Amino acid sequence: MEFEVTILGSNSAIPAHGRNQTAQLVNVGLTSMLIDCGEGTQIQLRRFKLKYSRIENIFISHLHGDHYFGLMGMISTFHLHKRTRLLTIFGPQGLDEIITTQLKHSNTRLNFPLRFVQTNPSEKELILEEKNFKVFSIPLKHRLPCTGFLIQEKPGLLRMNKEMLLEHKISVEAINTLRKGIDFVNETEGITYLVKDFTLPPKPLRSYAFCSDTIYDPVDLVANIQGVSTIYHESTFGDDEALRAKETFHSTAKQAADIARKIGAKKLLLGHFSTRYVDLDPLLEQAKTNFENSFLSEEGLTYSIE
Repeated sequence: MEFEVTILGSNSAIPAHGRNQTAQLVNVGLTSMLIDCGEGTQIQLRRFKLKYSRIENIFISHLHGDHYFGLMGMISTFHLHKRTRLLTIFGPQGLDEIITTQLKHSNTRLNFPLRFVQTNPSEKELILEEKNFKVFSIPLKHRLPCTGFLIQEKPGLLRMNKEMLLEHKISVEAINTLRKGIDFVNETEGITYLVKDFTLPPKPLRSYAFCSDTIYDPVDLVANIQGVSTIYHESTFGDDEALRAKETFHSTAKQAADIARKIGAKKLLLGHFSTRYVDLDPLLEQAKTNFENSFLSEEGLTYSIE
């Protein structure tokens, strides 16, 4: 099953140096989700030729403008394209009022149903469950109520041992039963096919944690995302601005890497870069001293979830 994230925006408060404000498109199987929606998000979706009509859910981390100022534009575009399917927006208290006010004063009556789910900035909560995955909100520590989002793959059908299938040539019914993890009894022949004999060990489940604006939090955040395979963590500043990061409730690239190392991640994506950094390579080098498998989030690139 496809599980990947495409970076649409990687900068912090102001677009600069060819970098845009925070937004990501996540695909899990045939389902598309938008995480944060900074100014210019729909322009980026068009620029990279991404199918945004497939978006069913939008997740907004908090109400700083660089994380949601593009949302009304997306809603308007869906409306102008005659969307009729439900769109669900997950976000902080007050976002529904902002949307309603703008629709009211523009005299816009949407062609599609819009559902708002308020996130809880204080507790980790399951907010969405689909056939192949589930999404949790995770509390972050920032100047405003803020949540990150954790997307976890759900177990699927078991893989079959091809050598055993060739040797025994069992029925389709038996295969379907075994893939569900259930032993199959062939009553006609008096034979029982055991799951442990005919299936392979399941592949490790994949997960992706989106950690939006947050101060360095090696205790609560680590506990909430322990074992995540791929993490995006804000990396607004370099080591030279560690005090500034703490004062503004942001993190450095090296601190982000420390979080990735502590949770046992396989991959770290750095992002939310301050406009003071034209060249981001020093941030990457600092991160790699704590966690080698660190990468800069590059707009337009798609990263597979390990």
